[in-house]
Amino acid sequence: MSRQHATPLIITPDGTTIHAATPLGLGSTGHGLNEAAIQDLVQRHPSCLPIAEIDPMFVGPVAICRELTTPAGSIDNLLVTPTGLPVLVECKLWRNPEGRREVIGQILDYSKELTKWSASDLQREASRRLGRKGNVLVKEAGYEVDEVAFNDALTFNLRRGRFLLLIVGDGIREGVEAITEYLQAHAGLHFTLGLVELPIYSAPDGSKIVVPRVLAKTLTIARNVISVPEGMMLEELDESDDATGLPDTPEKIADRARRREIRHQFWSEFLDGLRLDDPEQMLPSPSLGGHIVFKFGAPGGSSWLTVFRDVRYNAVGLALSSNVGSPGEKASMMLVDQANEISTELEGATVDFSQPRPDISQRYLVQNLNDPKDRQRAINWLQDRTNAFINCLRPRIRSALLEMGND
Repeated sequence: MSRQHATPLIITPDGTTIHAATPLGLGSTGHGLNEAAIQDLVQRHPSCLPIAEIDPMFVGPVAICRELTTPAGSIDNLLVTPTGLPVLVECKLWRNPEGRREVIGQILDYSKELTKWSASDLQREASRRLGRKGNVLVKEAGYEVDEVAFNDALTFNLRRGRFLLLIVGDGIREGVEAITEYLQAHAGLHFTLGLVELPIYSAPDGSKIVVPRVLAKTLTIARNVISVPEGMMLEELDESDDATGLPDTPEKIADRARRREIRHQFWSEFLDGLRLDDPEQMLPSPSLGGHIVFKFGAPGGSSWLTVFRDVRYNAVGLALSSNVGSPGEKASMMLVDQANEISTELEGATVDFSQPRPDISQRYLVQNLNDPKDRQRAINWLQDRTNAFINCLRPRIRSALLEMGND
């Protein structure tokens, strides 16, 4: 059974039914609507995209330009949120069945290419496309944003591959299940992908009716392996002391909210007092969970430093982490010849290359993480060791990645 919208009916205030709206660009009855027209609609009216239903983090993007050039091809529509999150849109008239999967491959190629870019690269190409000088990304946004913070956030999101990818069609009548399966098969990516049906109709007065609908969405997160010292575990974001599976009570909900606030406050204090020697190291935001990460610039964000706290053991610690089978993991394995140097620089840390995955980590125990004095001691230790781990590991990971690239 085909999946489609019924044709909208336009009814006058007195209740008289007028002719049904005329579909545009659909099959043999179409009225000449092309993909450029859909691009123009998205550029002029980005609110027509049902982004809140796909990933609320990307709500409120501003349209920057159409046909942005990349080495992998031209992106139909580029949008950016005021918080520096990129939105890539690929528009497609679904007349050719063979093009349905191809368009998904295209937008994945574009996004992978953008993981190699910085905010400066994106600004340069957007300026070239628009024919205007200056930071057009900030100017086009039209928001009061801190330009430095915006550029830093945009670079960070580009490098870690945090995109919203939207495939927008005028009327997807067949083959939706196959497209959905194709999307779900791409687990391991950092992107949020959405398949949006955007049928457009013409009203009798010549105005257009747009009826957006989300047909498929998938939030695919890379499989991460986070190394922590033996016997330790990371606090989950919504961990509960009750493993019975019984329904939540108001008391349990309030307790989880309280623990989230404690964790957020811990990481806020940690980051506020953190002083790093490396001026290029990007800082994370305070977390509601048991850990935060410092990315080391590997492709796809595949190598990072995990900084964690664990109230079960009244401990804090750090560990080099990476994605399974990624360039980041391969780069960490290449540090084996420098194990003695790393051990000397990170005095007191575990530096073990005897296992399939390297273990470069360290932890610090206190009497009670909830005690203000112990909490401050833990934060002070963690700030010092975070700086030391970044100074020691980030340049080595970067050199290993460059060596891999040269090979």
